[in-house]
Amino acid sequence: MDISALLTSAGINTAVCVALFSLYSVLRKQPSLVSVYFGQKLAQASSKRHDPFWFGRLIPSASWIVKAWEASEDELYATGGVDAVVFLRAVVFSIRVFTVAAIVCLFLVLPLNYFGKEMSHKQIPDEPLNVFTIGNVKEGSKWLWAHCLALYIISCCACLLLYFEYKNITKMRLGHITASNSYPSHFTVIVRAIPWVKEESYNETVTKFFTDFYASSYLSHQMVYQSGAIQKLMSDAEKMYKMLKSTHMEKHCVPRLMRCGICGGTATSFKMLSNEPKSSRGESFFDGSDMRKKECGAALVFFRTRYAALVASEALQSPNPMSWVTDSAPEPRDIYWSNLCVPYRLFWIRKIAVIVASIFFVIFFLVPVVFTQSLVHLDKLKKIFPFLKDIGQRKILEQLISGYLPSVIFIIFLYVVPPLMLVFSTLEGAISRSGRKRSTCIKVLYFIIWNVFFANILTEAAIDHYQVSIKKLGDAKHIPNLLANAVPATATYFMTYVLTSGWASLSCELIQPFALLCNLFYRYILQNKDDSSYGTYTFPYHTEVPRVLLFGLLGLTCSILAPLILPFLLVYFVLAYLVYRNQILNVYVTKYETGGLYWPIVHNTTIFSLVLTQIIALGTFGIKESPIASGFTIPLIIGTLLFNEYCRQRFHPVFRKTPAKILIEMDRKDEHCGRLEEIHQKLQSVYCQFRSKSLNLHRTLDQNTTETVLDCTETVDVARLEDLEQNTPGKRSI
Repeated sequence: MDISALLTSAGINTAVCVALFSLYSVLRKQPSLVSVYFGQKLAQASSKRHDPFWFGRLIPSASWIVKAWEASEDELYATGGVDAVVFLRAVVFSIRVFTVAAIVCLFLVLPLNYFGKEMSHKQIPDEPLNVFTIGNVKEGSKWLWAHCLALYIISCCACLLLYFEYKNITKMRLGHITASNSYPSHFTVIVRAIPWVKEESYNETVTKFFTDFYASSYLSHQMVYQSGAIQKLMSDAEKMYKMLKSTHMEKHCVPRLMRCGICGGTATSFKMLSNEPKSSRGESFFDGSDMRKKECGAALVFFRTRYAALVASEALQSPNPMSWVTDSAPEPRDIYWSNLCVPYRLFWIRKIAVIVASIFFVIFFLVPVVFTQSLVHLDKLKKIFPFLKDIGQRKILEQLISGYLPSVIFIIFLYVVPPLMLVFSTLEGAISRSGRKRSTCIKVLYFIIWNVFFANILTEAAIDHYQVSIKKLGDAKHIPNLLANAVPATATYFMTYVLTSGWASLSCELIQPFALLCNLFYRYILQNKDDSSYGTYTFPYHTEVPRVLLFGLLGLTCSILAPLILPFLLVYFVLAYLVYRNQILNVYVTKYETGGLYWPIVHNTTIFSLVLTQIIALGTFGIKESPIASGFTIPLIIGTLLFNEYCRQRFHPVFRKTPAKILIEMDRKDEHCGRLEEIHQKLQSVYCQFRSKSLNLHRTLDQNTTETVLDCTETVDVARLEDLEQNTPGKRSI
């Protein structure tokens, strides 16, 4: 690939980004799409809008960029929680590191690569990209010390920034734990694999066990029941209630000629039945005998203090590790009830099945990797397949195929990965929704690092020297040299991948195509005009965190080998900083969070990227016959590993366990203020497996009063769409 093919890809993606960014600035001003682009604000206030038409709706503007830039970190914390701040800190960290890398490599390394050999250079647009890589430096060159110096600067800068970020985020996590005075999860333990006793129920077994062994700290417990179709019916009823809620409160219904398309009636042909609050006062839909039959071998056990719950969750309750398994409970909105009903003894079988399925999926995914990588090397395929020579006669077509098409095809295949990994994480037995998303994030990260980075590099090596490369793969000593040869050659594909998967993905993130199509379906097919019934989305950490970390890996490994990728990466991270801030403030609703547990993933992946970069550089310096540069690289690898070990010992334990000292101090403070009794009373009802919040609100709506209660939030009469956009969350200090 030459510079002109790269510029073709850059031009196409730039045009796509500008068009979609402009389209977004227009779409977000339309009142009918407020649920798509202001889901976070709608969750804070249910609004009745009276938006007259104004010409400014049709004019693209950059006001959203200014508002996203001016938002403080406290506002982001109040809206998205600790996870949102941690994710944005990872983006800021990447901006800082690659700013330093771009300055050093573009002004020091790139000229040395370009003039590394005595050769006649073409005009810049016709130059092949390999003349800008370290592969263009001749063996034994005295200028390789500059590459080693650049590697030292980038590595030291990255480690220094990682240390300060890890330190600050650790303080943020501890502050998050301290500020959560009323979190019921601190008093609750999930118990699974409860032994079955023939003479008594699970409920009686749990009562007997914890009154015997935790008599002083045990408060009460709540059994977990098989949900199945009952939970589905209740969730469907809740959604239907939200759709009909606005119709119930309107005084007049305007008939429409268009039919709903499902039942044949008009959009206002439904009639609200009279409510029966007395019959719905019960908190369960079953009587006692039915509840006993549906008990699972799992329970939520409540303790009197946070420290007692911590000890019970960390302790081994039985000599048999497969019975009385205890874990810290998630928050009520975070708990994943379905996996609590699965017998605990089946999870190890599920994990083995998931591993086997993942291996087969990785092998299957090598097919699109080989196909897309072969399109990049179209000139080499012409030698094997003569019929492809006709394509070379059309310069524009060849540039399009080799510069833009491979990354587009590969990205289409990658869209299958996150949903499948989410299913795998569910099968493994995650007991919380945040834990399931975090597990999916790790799986997606491993998958894309292997298939986007290593598989493409190995495919490149096989295409160039397939006989030699296969022999070298069997010897571990040749792996650094193999990577050193393949990474600069594959950097051309990585550049187009950054343009297509990076820049274009941010544009799609702004547009929200899936939510936009759902909005159009609800509004024009189902004739449902209530914005609050369309649903909201949580931030997709399981897709965005791996994407950011993958681009960090590509940038670090290619920094001194092919520094031309750095400007494209820097543009991506700056755009990502603005886009993700806007999405967190306006679009996504925070229903649950991990409390900053994504940062260890960011830290470990960055350390892996640094060490991999140094190993590849070591192999490159060996190939280029520079013993001095190779000798200085080895201490850098050792120092990076020692730095990682220090961070693992100093900061990481806070992310694995909750400090007992903090919980004891919180217990003493609550006891001194007299809040423990109030917390104990709330524990009995906060974890409710079947109760529907909307059905409880339905009882309030039935009372013959002049007051109207929409939800747990206050009703706001918004005069214009801009007022909703100006609605800011309540600030919480980080």
